Amino acid sequence: MTHTIVASATREVVIGFDRPFCVIGERINPTGRKILNEELERGDFSRVQADAIAQVEAGATVLDINSGAVFSGKMAADPRYADNNFVEPMLMPQLIEMVQAVTDVPLCIDSSVPGALEAGLKAAKGRPLLNSVTGEEERLERVLPLVKKYNVPVVAISNDDTGISEDPDVRFAVAKKIVQRAADFGIPAHDIVVDPLVMPIGAMSTAGQQVFALVRRLREELGVNTTCGASNISFGLPNRHGINNAFLPMAYAAGMTSAIMNPVALPVGAKKIAEKRAEVEAAGIVLPPDMDDETFVKLFGLGSTKSRPGKEMEAIRAANFLLNQDAGGAAWISFNRDPDAAPAGARGRRGAGGRAQRSQG
Repeated sequence: MTHTIVASATREVVIGFDRPFCVIGERINPTGRKILNEELERGDFSRVQADAIAQVEAGATVLDINSGAVFSGKMAADPRYADNNFVEPMLMPQLIEMVQAVTDVPLCIDSSVPGALEAGLKAAKGRPLLNSVTGEEERLERVLPLVKKYNVPVVAISNDDTGISEDPDVRFAVAKKIVQRAADFGIPAHDIVVDPLVMPIGAMSTAGQQVFALVRRLREELGVNTTCGASNISFGLPNRHGINNAFLPMAYAAGMTSAIMNPVALPVGAKKIAEKRAEVEAAGIVLPPDMDDETFVKLFGLGSTKSRPGKEMEAIRAANFLLNQDAGGAAWISFNRDPDAAPAGARGRRGAGGRAQRSQG
């Protein structure tokens, strides 16, 4: 059985066909996150640490650390900041050190810059997952020696010098090439986690079928573990969570063993709460004047004012149970306990007259 071992200084995660689905939290990534990008430019890592904690609490077992920041403010004073080969090798170890200070889950070091990958490998404790290598010749020659030198597993993305093919047979051939080239460096197949590249189903109607077939083939013919950017499948479509919730268990059942994804349902913001309160008031609905925001958003189905596991995590937990990776359903039951419910011993006891009695003291 193929087992890919990822570890921190104190915790080990095994990715495998006979193991629970591995959730790799994706939120520590400044790409497309303007506020986070600006904070990192100022040297403020508080949001990074908060995101790390929230993702682990939501169920992530590995955290992806992406250093792809753009420090546009610093470029004016120093043109070197326009080059990611300058920025990322400095930023990556800082991100890793900040995350390791607040959690002990294993890390996934994510960059297109080889210098940043090596800087991350030097800073990370344990045995991180390296993200990533492709079938491009230059990338193979730069990244595989790092994988061998530091004895770490690596994500292998199924594109090469010709780009990303829509033909699943071509993507399989690229994955096979990477596995074979890795073997030339003495890197075993169990340390290769293939990303078969999930296409948006809105642009390609067979995208789901393609990836399920590819994952089965990668498992059966190459014996490798697999991962993907889970949200790619729903890109550009309404109700993306609905599509993701169906896709993840189906991919898991086909043999996919991990995914890079957001495990957190983000809290409802003050603006949305104010808009909904105004809507409720306009409808003539009278609410208690002392109703707090958390009670309000739950009452009207908006979610929560607190970070919590997303719907995708619910789908994965259910799939773990259904695929017998949660014996007896203990994790499922624990996951579905209401965190705001009072402990069983605090609910009061019925007296002889049938009235609820409060504990004294």
